[in-house]
This record gives sequence, C-alpha cells and structure tokens, in this order.
Amino acid sequence: MKSILRFFIGASLSIGLVAAANAGDKGTKEEAVALAHKAIAFYKANGKEKAFAEVSNKTGQFVDRDIYVYILDANGIMMAHGANEKLIGKDLTNLKDADGKFFAQELIAHTKSKKIGWVDYKWPNPVTKQIESKTTYIEPFDGYGFAVGVYK
Repeated sequence: MKSILRFFIGASLSIGLVAAANAGDKGTKEEAVALAHKAIAFYKANGKEKAFAEVSNKTGQFVDRDIYVYILDANGIMMAHGANEKLIGKDLTNLKDADGKFFAQELIAHTKSKKIGWVDYKWPNPVTKQIESKTTYIEPFDGYGFAVGVYK
C-alpha cells in the first residue's frame, strides 16, 4: 500500500513540475506590457529606423519565446514585426483572424485614439505553429501602435 501511495505522490509531483516548466514557455501579460515599454524606450533613445530594424530582428531583444513586438502606424501599415517579416509594409486594415474577426481595426483604433488597451483574437503561434487565442497589449506612441500579444 505504501508503495502505491509513493507512486501516486511521485507521479503527482512529476506532473506538477512538467506543468510548471511548460508555463514558463509562454509569455505573460505582464511580460508583454514590459516588452512594449522596452520597445518604446528603445524608439525614444534610437529613433524609428533603428527601432523598426531591431523590432524586426527575429533574434533580437524584442522577441522572447512566443511573444514579440510589432509596430503599426495609425493607417494600419505594419512598420516592424518580430515574428513575420512578410507583414512589414502591408496594410492590415482588412486583416481577419481565424474566426473572421477584423481585429486589426481594433488595433488601429487604439493607435488613432492614443488609448492603451488589449485586443483579443486568434492567431498562429510562431512556436507551436497552431492557431491559438491571443490577447494583444497595444500602446500608442508618436503615431505608432507598439503591440505585444500573449497566447492564452
């Protein structure tokens, strides 16, 4: 009986450790906000050209596990993107998520209104390559929206 109890206790501890390790693989909302603030500080210190280049560097300081910064202008043009360079220069106005939601219009609205906020949608996770629910923090600064999303 004691060996069965030890087995279950050991198995429970192992499952808990695996779950805790996997939780560290995903960025948090707090980390998203901090990464956006870091990108804005970099922009202030180095200017937009250097900031756009560094944000778009997939191995740079603005990509961390499954979170990354992207920057769009008030017209919906992607200026920089830490995970998908193919989006740079594209008009996102009519971009839809996997469910057909025009989520980019919400991001653009935050940028135009200069209001910090969160936008929910579904998007491919660059780590898992699966469509996942995502919430993105967006902070307008100097006519641009600095955005960082976390997968739920």
